[in-house]
Amino acid sequence: MTWLITGGCGFIGSNLADVLLRKGEQVILLDNLSRVGSTENLEWLRSLHGTDWAFVQADIRDADAVEKLIREFSPKAIAHLAGQVAMTTSIQNPRMDFEVNAMGTLNVLESVRINSPKSIVLYSSTNKVYGSLEELRYCEAETRYELPDFPYGLDETLNLDGHSPYGCSKLTGDQYVRDYSRIFGLQTVVFRHSSMYGGRQFATNDQGWIGWFCKKALEMEKPDSSYFTISGNGKQVRDVLHAKDLIKVYINAVDNIDKSSGNIYNIGGGTANSLSLIELFRILEELTGFQMRFNKLEWRIGDQKVFIADIRKAERDFLWHPNIRKEQGIRDMLIWSREIQHGE
Repeated sequence: MTWLITGGCGFIGSNLADVLLRKGEQVILLDNLSRVGSTENLEWLRSLHGTDWAFVQADIRDADAVEKLIREFSPKAIAHLAGQVAMTTSIQNPRMDFEVNAMGTLNVLESVRINSPKSIVLYSSTNKVYGSLEELRYCEAETRYELPDFPYGLDETLNLDGHSPYGCSKLTGDQYVRDYSRIFGLQTVVFRHSSMYGGRQFATNDQGWIGWFCKKALEMEKPDSSYFTISGNGKQVRDVLHAKDLIKVYINAVDNIDKSSGNIYNIGGGTANSLSLIELFRILEELTGFQMRFNKLEWRIGDQKVFIADIRKAERDFLWHPNIRKEQGIRDMLIWSREIQHGE
């Protein structure tokens, strides 16, 4: 079985490639290596798996390069992970954000439609397609905001509202992927991801918040380290999903494509793995023994007070559920962050 992974040297892509190669699958990676850590992830994969797989350095915006790969290999499955992932960058450069997320996705879909219509297309979307969710009813508790009307989390029937260039561009790709199943009969699946974290994630201040605050926690070990900042009051909540559980989403959906094809799924850690910033900081303080020292900024435009994915549809359709609890995952992420800090 041949897999093509766009954005294959990123966080999700490199983890997925590693698992697939260990299973004996044929893997082709496409990546322009622009993301922080992508070159390191490429070398990591080469150190583990030699050269018995393919890497193509190209940009998802290059329609000819995308078409050539799909025409040549006719992959059984395409994990379309390449994208512009930061809301702040989308505001600074909306055109680039649209070209990567919307046009890049159309490049993949058109290449599949014309050259390899039996390929399965798995799209990495985002909870940001639902907008700020200000219309929902919230309760404010001691350490977090809560959604009393949604005890199982938020499902796929929420109203769509991009509410940022990033949200709009991902929503465009999201809807094109869905519609190419309806109109052209392609086998496509959309995953609207919540917060993801784990090894091989080189987090920054605008993407990968678990990893970023693990990095800040390690900096707190130095008494003279400067305060970091957070947006809002720290009670905003996300459900966090470890990379090892995340990879199973893609594999399980392909294994059960008769049920998953044409569908959209909210994917996250679920209610059991939900976490506010304040709660994360308390865990990090317990693990490191050092206080998290920070200042508060204004809320970011369009930021959601709570997003917890209702994952029951994924559990039902392709027998998936997360196994790694947030406490263990954060402990592992802290170890990974320390490895990065020491250049290991």
